[in-house]
Amino acid sequence: MRIALALLAGLLALACPAAAQKYNTALGARLGGGNYGLTLQQRVASRVTIEGIAGLGQREYSGTVLGEYHFGILGPSLNYYFGAGGHLGNNKDTGRFSGLDGLVGVEYKVAFLPIALSFDFKPTLEFSGDDYARFPTAFSIRYVLIKRKDGIFSRFRQ
Repeated sequence: MRIALALLAGLLALACPAAAQKYNTALGARLGGGNYGLTLQQRVASRVTIEGIAGLGQREYSGTVLGEYHFGILGPSLNYYFGAGGHLGNNKDTGRFSGLDGLVGVEYKVAFLPIALSFDFKPTLEFSGDDYARFPTAFSIRYVLIKRKDGIFSRFRQ
């Protein structure tokens, strides 16, 4: 057991210095727990992204903004991340709601394709509304709009 824990700790230590993402901007769909929506992820620093989520459920809609920190796992194609942020929304039955969000997940950038797949756990703490807390999981598929080697503004240069 100690050997397995030492091996796991060593692998995680080796993974942390790796570059965390292979793209700057990605747009896609998010599915999970009876909700679906659009997700836009923008890299703002070496391992930091800002993600916006526009969500839609059977009786509600919401907008979420998250700051995320990424860590490479054995290279830049596979990484895990965690973050936090907030959300605002409206439920047809109970009215407006707002709260804080946490996030932990894993992401895989498909080799040779402009596709990123992710699965995450995003617990929320509500300030208002019927639910005091939610614990949803979701799957996202994103199309990479701007690769990492391209600069954010490289498409506008001549």
